[in-house]
Amino acid sequence: MSSKATTIVILFETVEDYTRTTVELTKLNLIDTSADVLSSLISRLKITVVFAMFLLLLNLGLSFWIGEFLGEYYSSFFIMATLYLILSIALYSFKNQYIKMPVSNFIIIKVLKDKWHEKKERNKKFEPKDLNFGTKTAR
Repeated sequence: MSSKATTIVILFETVEDYTRTTVELTKLNLIDTSADVLSSLISRLKITVVFAMFLLLLNLGLSFWIGEFLGEYYSSFFIMATLYLILSIALYSFKNQYIKMPVSNFIIIKVLKDKWHEKKERNKKFEPKDLNFGTKTAR
């Protein structure tokens, strides 16, 4: 009876260790995935901020340039504002196509990147053309 009890205790300890290891591995995978997604989003955000500053200065320059031709600077700012109103209406009408879907796809790809690679490796099929028996084949 003592050996059965010892075996059950050992089995219980093994299951407990396995559970701890699985929980720890899940935590580490979650941390890795979230760090990857956040770092990618932050880098894109930085690029977006720099591009927005470029556009702001470009728009100020265009406004002043148009203002010189019109003779009134305030009217050129109204013209630029109207252009941005038209652009924002167009972006709003296509927001799912140009904003929501690319961002959603980016996050999904980043989160599922490792699982996709694992599945791709598991589904890799053996093909006889992969074997090279000393014959020269063009690749």
